[in-house]
Amino acid sequence: MSQTESELRERYRLGGLLGKLTPGSAPAVVVVDLQYGFTDARYDPGFDLDDVVASTKKLVDAARESNVPVYFSTISFPEDDGIGATWLRKMPALSGLRKGERAIEIDQRLAMRENETLVVKQTASAFAHTRLAETLASAGTDTVIVTGATTSGCIRATVVDSCAANLTTFVVRECVGDREVGPHNASLLDIDAKYGDVISLETATDIVRKSTVRGLS
Repeated sequence: MSQTESELRERYRLGGLLGKLTPGSAPAVVVVDLQYGFTDARYDPGFDLDDVVASTKKLVDAARESNVPVYFSTISFPEDDGIGATWLRKMPALSGLRKGERAIEIDQRLAMRENETLVVKQTASAFAHTRLAETLASAGTDTVIVTGATTSGCIRATVVDSCAANLTTFVVRECVGDREVGPHNASLLDIDAKYGDVISLETATDIVRKSTVRGLS
């Protein structure tokens, strides 16, 4: 007999999962791979992320207004495939994400600013083989709010590594997306159970607006 999500969540709670996190005073927003290769369905990895992009833009705008830093990541492979060679063999749809191609550019609807950091990666996690963890530590960041795509891939991998970096981590439900609803929902449940809290856009906006380290109340 299949379980409802509420029944499963109750079993998780009884088993010591699904703890709740409290945001710190120095948050940052990490926008994972909302590049044209994913947000434009004309590209092999692309699919409909219009709602995710629109919701992420609302959060990013709130962060900017509150002087909360925003970090972007993009997947971009060198000509020799680099450290991502194995991933490309497993997922050849990514082979068009190459330096100089439009597919690696951040979707212009997010209006990335020149002073905002772009993390270039060849793995699922925005932390793996990049300097994101060191950059966040240098900035005094204690809380990471994750948005982007895909929920079951790069979002989940990024959240797992963010937790491993001892950062309080949140995933914004309206701001992440996947190709299929099954992997999307299963990944949100798994993240919420083990690695970070899944929250609403409203809650995420409140977190960035209540940042105190940047001199805000």
